[in-house]
Amino acid sequence: MIATLEPCPVWFGGEWRHVNSVPTTPVHNPSTGEVIAEAPLCTAAHVNEAVEAAAAAFPAWMETPAVERARVLFKFKTLLEENFEDLARCTTREHGKTLVESRGDVKRGIEMVEFACGVPSLLMGESLENLARGIDCDTIRQPLGVCAGITPFNFPCMVPLWMYPVAIACGNTFVLKPSEKVPLTSVKVAKLFEQAGLPKGVLNLVHGGREVVDALLTHPRVKAISFVGSTPVARHIYETGTKHGKRVQANGGAKNFVLVMPDADVDHSVRGVMEAAFGCAGERCMAGSTAVVIGGAEKSVLPTLVEATRRIKVGPTDRDPQPDMGAVITRQHRDRVLHLIETGVKEGARIPADGRGVKVSEAPNGFYVGATILDHVQPVMTVAREEVFGPVLNVMHMEDLDAAIEMANRSPYGNGASIFTRSGKAAREFKHRIRCGMVGINIGVPASMAWFPFNGWNDSFFGDLHMQGREGVQFFTHQKVTMSRWFSFGEGDVWHREPQK
Repeated sequence: MIATLEPCPVWFGGEWRHVNSVPTTPVHNPSTGEVIAEAPLCTAAHVNEAVEAAAAAFPAWMETPAVERARVLFKFKTLLEENFEDLARCTTREHGKTLVESRGDVKRGIEMVEFACGVPSLLMGESLENLARGIDCDTIRQPLGVCAGITPFNFPCMVPLWMYPVAIACGNTFVLKPSEKVPLTSVKVAKLFEQAGLPKGVLNLVHGGREVVDALLTHPRVKAISFVGSTPVARHIYETGTKHGKRVQANGGAKNFVLVMPDADVDHSVRGVMEAAFGCAGERCMAGSTAVVIGGAEKSVLPTLVEATRRIKVGPTDRDPQPDMGAVITRQHRDRVLHLIETGVKEGARIPADGRGVKVSEAPNGFYVGATILDHVQPVMTVAREEVFGPVLNVMHMEDLDAAIEMANRSPYGNGASIFTRSGKAAREFKHRIRCGMVGINIGVPASMAWFPFNGWNDSFFGDLHMQGREGVQFFTHQKVTMSRWFSFGEGDVWHREPQK
């Protein structure tokens, strides 16, 4: 019996419809390996239709008062909360992460909508009377026009909500291209925004691959591009988008370091390292993929870490009871992760926790890799240089904090880094000297919340203004400065005239 596939429509100008005349790509349930939907690979013509719908909706939406736009967002936020569990289960089904992780995905997305609801205050400008004698100056922020978002598979709910709620709150219209691997959550969320009263054409949804991406990057009506994905693609997005006159914020990949000092609390450190390395099966750009044990931490922390990793239960996340960790996104990605593990062993790493042979009897066709530790990894090894994006933790050994910081700073990336220590001096030194945009002190994953920027550096980010927080508002708006001076009263100013005698 063939399972019924879930629909995967596009949304242009307020009209939901199915695209039947193009190739499709399968959407899997990673827990079982079954195909649950077929995502259409739309064309440049479909992109043009979506962009033209957004452009047609822009003039009226721009003139809608900010407080009225915020009211639509408040309704949207309420609907997201009412449908919280349904969205989490949809995310788990098409991504493979656990329900706890999917609930976190949805929650962080809702926080971004909550932030965008404050747009009347966020858009307020500044003013100064008598900048010079009789001259006043003020600033205002105005929307750009049509903006676009290109999002990855690893956070089907949260990452799109990093983008279009703020853009739309600021008065822009938007075209979203979610990952073709996880399109179903975006469809559900967009339908809730429609239900909240969003006018037709303000948000549009298109599916596809590279043709869709390049069409968005080159379309003359698209004014800004937001992207999250791998570093090579982020660089392409930035270079192509800016070449065509667009604002671009492009978040790339990372190799994030977690330093464990000899004085660190063992239980808290192990818990933090494991959450950073194996949360969401390591499929996140803030994964703590490299633990650096310093001095005596090798003897105090490493045995506990290895034993805890061996106990991680892997299994299907679309049923109860829930495992500790789910599958990776596709069969091809699983094979890539396994190949990188094998490469690490061939290049000299030891493997005290080996997840390559994991068997899941209740779901034998799922895309599983067990939690894996590669010990004594050297900076020149392939696994130390490439983003694995899977449940693989590299362990490096350093004599002291100075050597660990110098080694970490040689990485071309710069998303995040953390340190576990009881020493305020060590923590301050680390915070001051580490070259990355997000720092954790006794926190394994220092990913900022909606009110602060997601602050990647170096090859982890291409652009000037980051997503989230006030930088997000700045990215989606032009700032206009007005200077004014008045020489005399106009004809309509009758109040100043002297009474006739």
